[in-house]
Amino acid sequence: MEETEKGGGGLSSPWGPAIHSTGSWQAAASLLPAEGLNAPGPICNSCASLEAKLRDSSDSELLRNILQKHEAVHTEPLDELYEALAETLMAEESPHGHRSYLLPSEGSVTLSESTAIISHGTTGLVTWDAALYLAEWAIENPAAFTDRTVLELGSGAGLTGLAICKMCRPRAYIFSDCHSRVLEQLRGNVLLNGLSLEADITANLDSPRVTVAQLDWDVTTVCQLSAFQPDVVIAADVLYCPEAIVSLVGVLRRLAACREHQRAPEVYVAFTVRNPETCQLFTTELGRAGIRWEAEPRHDQKLFPYEEHLEMAILNLTL
Repeated sequence: MEETEKGGGGLSSPWGPAIHSTGSWQAAASLLPAEGLNAPGPICNSCASLEAKLRDSSDSELLRNILQKHEAVHTEPLDELYEALAETLMAEESPHGHRSYLLPSEGSVTLSESTAIISHGTTGLVTWDAALYLAEWAIENPAAFTDRTVLELGSGAGLTGLAICKMCRPRAYIFSDCHSRVLEQLRGNVLLNGLSLEADITANLDSPRVTVAQLDWDVTTVCQLSAFQPDVVIAADVLYCPEAIVSLVGVLRRLAACREHQRAPEVYVAFTVRNPETCQLFTTELGRAGIRWEAEPRHDQKLFPYEEHLEMAILNLTL
């Protein structure tokens, strides 16, 4: 929990106003039982220790002790103390969990994922249905990725890419996203699944070269995209609003330009059909950009947990 000094030695922490209104840290110390300080002797001899603990800790037990001391002497605690306790308890609940997805090889992909659909201003910290669907399609069609360099746009938690790395033997795999929290989680998930990032000199030579790259579709240049030299480009569940669709088509046009004298990469975009108008906008924008497309046949292999009634599609684009 971030704390910033205020005048008079108070803090802007959740309990800062409560302690500040008692006059001092020493006043707050008088509300704690001695055993709460983990030190023998009277409370008055431990004020310095308590000040340090209050400054450095967001421990809910500390707040409970203050509230209990108030209640023991029949003094009404300040509302801010209860608010601080509630905020601290919420902060102590882990916003992330781990989930494993079994693979046909008896292996698995294990991910650290957010427990909230939207977290830190992004939806990229969870695995979406189309990512699972695209991973299933890739496992059924490994030849599309074997010994090839794959660039994934909007990798999110990394399920699709990790499944491809484990099952399809790509030569290199580039996870990409624009959000710093998503990139941080991606790096952790790559390592969690026994893969090494490209800079690791101890990397297993039998595994693909794996990179996690920051890629903002609106500002990335043809030169930057050329450095990736992808043979295959994939994306899953990235058609969530008109602005994202326009940005995606823009980056696809730049990818086509950066391979002007070479064979353009194969592109596969998977999505859940939530709003037909959104899908129509995507195909319309593709047409304006001169990008041809065709739908891949639905695959039969259901490996991962998602709602079967959802309508999902994969488009194969020709840049």
